[in-house]
Amino acid sequence: MNPVSSDLIEWADFLFVMEKAQQNKLSKKFRPFLQGKRIICLDIPDEYEYMDEALVKLLQDRVGPYIERYGQQAT
Repeated sequence: MNPVSSDLIEWADFLFVMEKAQQNKLSKKFRPFLQGKRIICLDIPDEYEYMDEALVKLLQDRVGPYIERYGQQAT
């Protein structure tokens, strides 16, 4: 896992966060770098262990459509 940095934000087209609190923190800390970026809150509570199968499934279900839709445009 990489900590969020201004360089990573500038590189990204989309930013996924699991909770609104993370979205708010990101917006406050990196506001100047978020111009034109899309922040997507997945509404997944921070109650899962690392690599929990249920969490992996939730992430696949919620992030997958973005990858399918926008990943094809990147190629």
